[in-house]
Amino acid sequence: MNLSNFLTAGFPLWVLIASITALFYPPLFTWFSGHLITAGLGIIMLGMGLTLTVDDFARIARNPFRVLLGVFLQFLIMPILGWSISHACALPTEFAVGLILVSCCPGGTASNVISYLARADVPLSVTMTSVSTIIAIGATPLLTLFYAGSRIEVPAWGLFLSTVEVVLVPVIVGILLNKYIPEFTARILPAAPPIAVLFITLIVASIIGAGRDIILQSGLKLIGAVFSLHVGGFILGYVFSQIIARDILVARTISIEVGMQNSGLGVVLARNNFPNPAFAIPSAISSLFHSLIASALAAWWRKRLPQEKGDYDKK
Repeated sequence: MNLSNFLTAGFPLWVLIASITALFYPPLFTWFSGHLITAGLGIIMLGMGLTLTVDDFARIARNPFRVLLGVFLQFLIMPILGWSISHACALPTEFAVGLILVSCCPGGTASNVISYLARADVPLSVTMTSVSTIIAIGATPLLTLFYAGSRIEVPAWGLFLSTVEVVLVPVIVGILLNKYIPEFTARILPAAPPIAVLFITLIVASIIGAGRDIILQSGLKLIGAVFSLHVGGFILGYVFSQIIARDILVARTISIEVGMQNSGLGVVLARNNFPNPAFAIPSAISSLFHSLIASALAAWWRKRLPQEKGDYDKK
């Protein structure tokens, strides 16, 4: 395993170490804030765009069912869970809205790595992440408004503009670079995954460090709510996709995509559109939990059949 793969595969460990360190010594990470967080997420989304080609969109046209099923479950299961858990746990408004916001975000880019480690369908994972990310430009603001609008005035237009800024523009730039400067893209693409790991780790640790006192005061209620959100996403994503698609590899992949959110996007949207920094804390904790849960699932699934590669490209 080369250094790039080692850094990428160890993503959950780096997030865990940085998060714990940020709780004990926040200044080590809180310098990474404001526009640096927005720029960091933009770089992550640029890296995703660099991986996309016209063939990826042709693949969707050839076999849209699995992609659409996964994306549908992503934006159905997680927002309902976020709303339900926030009410069941009687979370304060800032935590409730923050939990709902991250539940309305698209799948996270780290899901592609987890799908590889779990021997799931990696091409399907990459395609689902890309499609859900693009759909999120409209879906995330609207779903957040629908589920959280009764608790607080949700700046849906601001969420939309922020999503365009940190998702749509970098992804389009990445696609254009891949299409028109393929040699340059091929040289920098291997560095994209470890750079994404670095920036997500910095974003999460920065938010946790900045919200250290709030996190310690909130106790187990907030932690339990975020943990339950992701456990529920992984389980329900697997169960429903297995019932509908009847394919273990597809069920694994969709489970990972549903259970793992783009928590970095949740952080940026919360910080850019809500005045209280507490709104971003559920997203930061989310990144830690979904990474740890997904890594455990990947280790479990990797030891179990089927171990064949996904046949998504063949159909």
